[in-house]
Amino acid sequence: MEPDLFTAAAEERQEKDPAGSPLAVRMRPRTLDEVVGQQHLLKPGSPLRRLVGEGNSGPAGPSSVILWGPPGTGKTTLAYVVSKATNKRFVELSAITAGVKEVRAVIDGARRATGGYGKETVLFLDEIHRFSKAQQDSLLPAVENRWVTLIAATTENPYFSVISPLLSRSLLLTLEPLTDDDVRGLLRRALTEERGLAGAVTLPEDTENHLLRIAGGDARRALTALEAAAGAALDKGEPEIGLTTLEETVDRAAVKYDRSGDQHYDVASALIKSIRGSDVDAALHYLARMIEAGEDPRFIARRLMISASEDIGLADPNALPIAVAAAQAVAMIGFPEAALTLSHATIALALAPKSNAATTAIGAAMEDVRKGLAGPVPPHLRDGHYKGAAKLGHAQGYVYPHDLPEGIAAQQYAPEAIKDREYYTPTRHGAEARYADAVEWTRKHLGRKRS
Repeated sequence: MEPDLFTAAAEERQEKDPAGSPLAVRMRPRTLDEVVGQQHLLKPGSPLRRLVGEGNSGPAGPSSVILWGPPGTGKTTLAYVVSKATNKRFVELSAITAGVKEVRAVIDGARRATGGYGKETVLFLDEIHRFSKAQQDSLLPAVENRWVTLIAATTENPYFSVISPLLSRSLLLTLEPLTDDDVRGLLRRALTEERGLAGAVTLPEDTENHLLRIAGGDARRALTALEAAAGAALDKGEPEIGLTTLEETVDRAAVKYDRSGDQHYDVASALIKSIRGSDVDAALHYLARMIEAGEDPRFIARRLMISASEDIGLADPNALPIAVAAAQAVAMIGFPEAALTLSHATIALALAPKSNAATTAIGAAMEDVRKGLAGPVPPHLRDGHYKGAAKLGHAQGYVYPHDLPEGIAAQQYAPEAIKDREYYTPTRHGAEARYADAVEWTRKHLGRKRS
């Protein structure tokens, strides 16, 4: 039997007994106009609009697309809409279970359908990042010759998980995480629409807010939790889903945390101050509170990057690269796996030796600049590459440090107004001890006077 994403039998059962299907399935959009979020991909003339047959493209057929985004953002939903809206033959494969044999069978069927009765084939391939290079290679002739129009879905960065030839033959469409407003609108529709809960229960604001935190931008997770909580409330004979009922149903306590209010800033401040104070356990506690409350992982990662320079600096030169790597990883993978990366970085920063010397150094230098302590650049340091520079005395007398045995030239670098200022005062903490030795040696060989 040819693999089909939504078989006729399943559709018939769903039509006869819609309540027998999960709420997330019943609330799937039937048209692109019902899709929640992703409006940047649904404009007139977009590849998805053309896939469902909107517009008249003439000789320019629809393109194969790769849908990249976090779980619950609508990749399978978009494929479902295409399957319902298009008059093309629609086939589904999952990279978890399919191999080259199955791919070739679909391609052979597509060629027969095209040649036999002019029916085009749309192939939806879920989890394409799980396909090996050889398996992805098997798709190339079909995509290039448009024997099939491919819709491939992945949660992993396709630049790392999809072969370049397939990327070059497809359009990469990036799905954005759903906003709270997107998910809120979907929940309210599910509560009231006949195919949803048909007004059987209501959802108070505090319960709705907690449900949004649980969802974390995942529409499927939100609807699954709503259905479970609604069932529990109806079993109790309650007309509304109370916060306690939701907590009991999903086994997850509501974290008192307002992402736009004081708690947002108070907990973030406590995280950074715990890292600064080297209390790794307290830092992990505040990190967990932010994660459980559904805080944007990119916000947490930005705070860690700032902390790495503000509170650690050269006491551990690896702190900033760790924080930057964590921020990059978080942007690529998102929650829930991003929690591991943020924990990694938080532990490293909390246990690193501390120094705020970089912070105080730039602060002191900027204060002097604001006071007007600047002055002209010394003539021997000025640019001497243009015609006439020598006549102005520019670059004259400059000593090239690499020409000297010790690699340092005792000449004035700072403007006259601040030539004896010392902004950087290194600690002896961790790796900064060697910088303390280096700055003492270089200042001595520069002939600098002590402030």
